[in-house]
Amino acid sequence: MQDVLARLSGKLFIAGQFVEGQGSRLQVRNPARNTPIGDIAVATSAEIDSAVAAAELAWRPWSRQPARVRADALHRLGSLILDDAPTMAQVMTAEQGKPLGEALGEIKKLAEACHFYAEEALRVHGEIIPNDQPGYQSLVMREAIGVVAAITPWNYPAELVGWKLCAGVAAGCAVIIKPSEFTPFTALYIAEKARQAGIPAGIVTVLTGDGASVGLALVQHPSVSKIAFTGSSQTGLRIQQSCPSIKRLSLELGGNCPMLVTRHADLAQAVRGAVRRSFRNMGQICIAINRIYVERAVYADFLEQFATGTRALVIGDGLLHPQADVGSMAQLAPLQKTRVHLQDALEQGARLVAGGTAPDGEQFVQGFFFQPTIVADCTHAMLVMREETFGPLVGVAPFDTLDEAIALANDTPYGLAAYAYTQNLQEIHRCAAELDVGNVAINHVDAGIMNAPYGGRKQSGVGVEHGREGLLEYFQFKHVRLHHGVGV
Repeated sequence: MQDVLARLSGKLFIAGQFVEGQGSRLQVRNPARNTPIGDIAVATSAEIDSAVAAAELAWRPWSRQPARVRADALHRLGSLILDDAPTMAQVMTAEQGKPLGEALGEIKKLAEACHFYAEEALRVHGEIIPNDQPGYQSLVMREAIGVVAAITPWNYPAELVGWKLCAGVAAGCAVIIKPSEFTPFTALYIAEKARQAGIPAGIVTVLTGDGASVGLALVQHPSVSKIAFTGSSQTGLRIQQSCPSIKRLSLELGGNCPMLVTRHADLAQAVRGAVRRSFRNMGQICIAINRIYVERAVYADFLEQFATGTRALVIGDGLLHPQADVGSMAQLAPLQKTRVHLQDALEQGARLVAGGTAPDGEQFVQGFFFQPTIVADCTHAMLVMREETFGPLVGVAPFDTLDEAIALANDTPYGLAAYAYTQNLQEIHRCAAELDVGNVAINHVDAGIMNAPYGGRKQSGVGVEHGREGLLEYFQFKHVRLHHGVGV
């Protein structure tokens, strides 16, 4: 791992080559130890222009290649990633803080995205549309949109690159990745694999740096046709407002995801789901459960089991304890926000059920560690129930009727995902129909799969990723109406 970090430090990937960045340097630190692991260069204006020019030169020839050529390249990329998954996972854990076992799973999902979109590339079909008069025929063609800027966050530094990169490359686009400055090395490592896979120069680019300079420059660049962004709703809105010209946008933004548990639920199953989706990756996931509403008849039992399951989670340095359930948080800012939300809830009368402090032990002193935390008897006056914490904190409240629970679940400007546990068929159908979100998971907590569309409503974004629909986000449609003279 150390040789990879040393090799990639200070590098940009432009026109198929790693080049030494000429801009100022930002240090990258291991959040579990708060120690430096390397540095990155902030891409300069000249380097950004050079990268966009190379991408613009490359995408049209790439889009005109047979779909099988693009598919084969993505299959090679997926295989190369899988072959080197253990080292790629170590790099991710070193810069992000999640346990090595979880990082390895994420790398495998990145490889899955490569193979999925390789196959989808072969199934892009046009249409022939019936006309309203004889002698005419309408063709609907799908063409690559061009140069795409993929601006990705730090919580899933491989998977969230892969969703954009693989769909864009499959469609025939050139994709410029701007990874988070906190987790840049995973993206640079992916670029190295793209070069080994024989993907043409300019089709995959990685520009490092901060969002305020490099990200904004890509958003405002006249030759970038589409922005694909995953991150906070506030940043997504700034991106939308910063475009100086019309651009296609895919924005996968924040959530404030509820979970409903009725008296008809399998309580043990609901508890397992709550523990997993509330605290996986230390709650640093857009579809994390932020707030849980439990029918009063099973409220006390649920809380007791939920607290027991949460206290059993093993916390550790992801590199030293690869099978730990949770690692450190990735940054100081979300840790501080978690503390603020916890304090606000307690001051307004919430009851601390589990966690609430950093774990004990010398090994946790330097890193950004915090115990998975539950607060009960919450109200919607509390920040934990109104805002996305993006940390290991969840609020729980009782309800008396399903109408009340659904109204509380929908009482938010966000609409990314929701979860419900019930064995009652009528309740299942009501939750599926009435929860105002883009993704509903019932009796499980895996709201997204690669072959179905994934996206949010309201302030949780526009556009979708995953599935055939995610691939179509990288195309523009062209209508060709032919007059062939028959019947005229």
